[in-house]
Amino acid sequence: MNFDFTEVLETIMMSEVEHFDIRTVTMGINLRDCSDRNINVVTQKIYEKIVQYAGNHVKNAEAIETTYGIRIANKRVAVTPVSFIGDSFTTEEYVKIAESLDKAALEIGIDYIGGYSALVQKGMTPGEENFIKSIPLALSTTKKVCSSVNIGSTKAGINIDAVKMMAQVIKDTAYITRDNQSIGCAKLVVFCNAVEDNPFIAGAFHGITEGNATLNVGVSGPGVVLEALKNYRGSSIQDIAEVIKKTAFKITRAGELIGRKVAEKDGVEFGIVDISLAPTPAEGDSIADILKEIGLEDVGAPGTTAALAMLNDSVKKGGLMASSSVGGLSGAFIPVSEDQGMIAAAEKGHLTIEKLEAMTAVCSVGLDMVAIPGDTPVNTIAGIIADEAAIGLINEKTTACRLIPAYGLGVGESVDYGGLLGKAPIMPVKMLSSDVFFNRGGKIPAPVRSLTN
Repeated sequence: MNFDFTEVLETIMMSEVEHFDIRTVTMGINLRDCSDRNINVVTQKIYEKIVQYAGNHVKNAEAIETTYGIRIANKRVAVTPVSFIGDSFTTEEYVKIAESLDKAALEIGIDYIGGYSALVQKGMTPGEENFIKSIPLALSTTKKVCSSVNIGSTKAGINIDAVKMMAQVIKDTAYITRDNQSIGCAKLVVFCNAVEDNPFIAGAFHGITEGNATLNVGVSGPGVVLEALKNYRGSSIQDIAEVIKKTAFKITRAGELIGRKVAEKDGVEFGIVDISLAPTPAEGDSIADILKEIGLEDVGAPGTTAALAMLNDSVKKGGLMASSSVGGLSGAFIPVSEDQGMIAAAEKGHLTIEKLEAMTAVCSVGLDMVAIPGDTPVNTIAGIIADEAAIGLINEKTTACRLIPAYGLGVGESVDYGGLLGKAPIMPVKMLSSDVFFNRGGKIPAPVRSLTN
């Protein structure tokens, strides 16, 4: 794909004036050839392969930053779901794999490494059960490792037994990392319809249908969209949608330019550009501010879901016109702790979990970086996960939960991780019991729309 000089200049202008950055360049690495019956052999192979392929990833990305004058916020790696290469291992041996991933991530200087993952939407092997049980300890003994588990899909239904397990894992992770505001939960996400080429943490993993190594790029740009919309106050909704489409087109072109250049330097295949609008806690880099600019008094007002649906659809349309390599999650992200406008709305009580759930039906991913009281029961957490998964199941879209039951904290308090993870107000949760429902176990069957053959 060719890029002209004008596009490069537009990219620089967006970067300097409008908070635009490349949110992440994520190298995916296949680890299936690292399998062995001996855990020490596996961990050594994993470490060596990551260092071999991604040893210069950070340096190469920084060189592209310098060349084009555009910031790449995060340099990351994603690997084959660990449960695929460790099915014969014990819980303790899985933790050794996590520590090997962390050692490699620290060695090559990346921000995070994803892929401490499992796909159990249809069922679990004994090895996968061991893997899931290992997650709390793995996240408490590592700094850069992120974990994800897919518990449902439109094709398979929702594995309620896995949902219950993951709810307990979230509680255990919150407890074991309690001395650091339960930060382990910020590195753990539960998916329905997880995608194989997602460059965003905590859900990134290198899909089993991918090649040996791939470079996927995730773009940001809420600030660019916000600045563009400020010039169209008083315009119709159709005009606003057109502005967002055109802006998303430019953002996507810039993202693919940078992604392809980093892939070329890394010596790996370019994969996809994820056209998501991913906010940060910085002022002016907020999805919430875009929604207010469109015409809402605050996020949570009547009309919020409709405005977000229009924003998300316009982003997708603009991105699809800009590139034939669009993938990942692609849309608008609404993580509470990572968006200063969402934080403010939650603190004022304008934004509730129930309203967030409705919003996730029309945007990318789901209930992301949502802090809840530390004493929230396991089955209540399971209910939140299952509700979110049901939205993905029926709508054939990716949904997820990154929930933080902050140990020892309650409504009116908050966790504050600083940096990209930001600050999460503790949001109230309805404590009505769903124990009988979850104690039934089993699976929610796949919907009729799964029969597409």
